[in-house]
Amino acid sequence: MPRKQPISRRQFLKKTAAAGAALSFPVYIPQAARGANGSVAASNRIVMGAIGVGSMGTGDLQGFLGKPEVQFVAVCDVDRNHRENARKIVNERYNNQDCRAYLDFRELIGRGDLDAVMTAVPDHWHAIPAIAAARAGLDIHGQKPFARSIREGRAICDAVHRFGRVWQTGSQQRSERDFHLAAELVRNGRIGKVLKIEVGLPTGGRRDPQPEIPVPDTLDWEFWLGPAPWRPYCNFGQGGCHWDWRWIMDYSGGQLTDWAGHHIDIAHWGMGWDTTGPVAIEGRGEYPESGLYNVPFAYKFDCTYQNGVVMTVANNQQVPQGTKWYGEKGWIYVRRGLLQAEPAGVLQEQIGPGEIHLHRSRDHKQDFLDAVKTRQLPIAPAEVGHRSISVGLLGEIAMLTGRRIRWNPDTEQILNDPGAAALLGRAYREPWTL
Repeated sequence: MPRKQPISRRQFLKKTAAAGAALSFPVYIPQAARGANGSVAASNRIVMGAIGVGSMGTGDLQGFLGKPEVQFVAVCDVDRNHRENARKIVNERYNNQDCRAYLDFRELIGRGDLDAVMTAVPDHWHAIPAIAAARAGLDIHGQKPFARSIREGRAICDAVHRFGRVWQTGSQQRSERDFHLAAELVRNGRIGKVLKIEVGLPTGGRRDPQPEIPVPDTLDWEFWLGPAPWRPYCNFGQGGCHWDWRWIMDYSGGQLTDWAGHHIDIAHWGMGWDTTGPVAIEGRGEYPESGLYNVPFAYKFDCTYQNGVVMTVANNQQVPQGTKWYGEKGWIYVRRGLLQAEPAGVLQEQIGPGEIHLHRSRDHKQDFLDAVKTRQLPIAPAEVGHRSISVGLLGEIAMLTGRRIRWNPDTEQILNDPGAAALLGRAYREPWTL
């Protein structure tokens, strides 16, 4: 009888994904597969593709290219300049011309030789390629915010769980020492029972209406719009349409949703709320009366949780940017580049062996790659990313309706308000479906 060929790691994971079963045992790259310089044998590398390689996408791509166990073979973007620049970056890294560049993410996902993808696309595009990648048996590093709507977020979570995929949300603050320490101290009661929380996010901007102009010949505008309502092309601001889409509600929720996946995420981490949410949300936002941008430039809303703790979320002209927990015995405040506490000595306290030790990472992308190899949860898995941005999206709904929203975090339903509940999802332009 002919000798049976051994199954590769990639083939094994694909077969398991197709069956919809999550792996529960480690799949390590053996040390013997590594060269003397720490390089990884080609057969054991994590083969990746990149979907969305503009500003954030280029940075993420370069971050992954620095990892010896990663081999990039494909990049994708609806702007020819972006994809050709990304292709050049990959080819120069490997000193060859092997990287393929795609306009359509479906062609990249359908290659059949990938283990994982990274995605860094506008918010209104987060769900569709993520779900397609999960169905194809790929692990995913997806930029925050997790999704543009709560229903999209739940659909991503369902696909990731159903097909046994590893998902890492790009909420990289969890992999930074100060944020980890702050959340761990709060979680272990160093400031006593938490009484209230304040979360400050950036303040938004405004822009006058812009005239319709010809679509750049490098850009597929119809594909860029995708499931969002059609509109004529105009200059959104920095980078044409490639950066300031954040301030237009069809594509994003402004600074609120851009940063909720950071500081609200840290607030949840410190409270143990990674898989739940508030039960009531109310507040108000200030919106431009005219102009191209229509997301709130100022906002403030209160989120009440089941245990009675209220978390106030506001732009940083009302609440200092960052996360601050107020407890019976003091407070802890953290933002990028600053960690403070009262009493100050609490920051020197050690977490004992019998206390709660939060997932520790000091390299967000490496943490994702380690999870791909071990099939364990990374530091910012799908459910965590979804629950973090859900608070910002619920705040958006409360401000748009001007009503107090009652929320069931278990069923993810808005109670007794059909008008508000209709805003949990977004209509898609044909032919796109969720």
